[in-house]
Amino acid sequence: MARKFTLPKLVIASHNAGKVREIGELLAPFGTEVVSAGDLGLPEPIEDGDTFVANAQLKALSAVTHSGLPALADDSGLAVEALGGKPGIHSARWAGPNKDFNMAMQEIEKQLTGHTNRAAHFVCALTLAWPEDDQGTVHMETFEGKVHGELTWPMRGEKGFGYDPIFIADGYTKTFAQIDPAEKHAISHRADAFRQLVEACFS
Repeated sequence: MARKFTLPKLVIASHNAGKVREIGELLAPFGTEVVSAGDLGLPEPIEDGDTFVANAQLKALSAVTHSGLPALADDSGLAVEALGGKPGIHSARWAGPNKDFNMAMQEIEKQLTGHTNRAAHFVCALTLAWPEDDQGTVHMETFEGKVHGELTWPMRGEKGFGYDPIFIADGYTKTFAQIDPAEKHAISHRADAFRQLVEACFS
């Protein structure tokens, strides 16, 4: 049985404004005040986990430890079938220190040269962490969501962020960067993980 979340304030353990906005919108119905790790000036931990889940837990633990507030961390990325699951947990790293996702998308397209298989999926691991209890233990609940689709080229759309301009979800003809954000929220990997989180911890 997952622990229910009843606290009034939550740190979103991210310095990515697009991600913080998206998570804030998903949490809006529950009246939880959200503040980003960036706004609090929290350090960005070294993400050296070897899975999305490990990195989400690492980020949540870091935010809780440095802020004393409960934290929600997300680790997400794009896994391309023909590239053996790359960029995967290194999705942000492919964009370089300046978070240049245009460069990252061009690199994926370059590596896909000669491949006919353009299947890909987004993964999102979400970890909700509570501050230390009397025994000094941080309690965490983790959920993982996915959305399957395929990659397109050239990039299309201005509404998303990250790899959204090259990803078309199964059953759709437009990229994640072309569809309305509300529509994306309903079908995305983050929405899938959030549904699980809300069901377990907020409802």
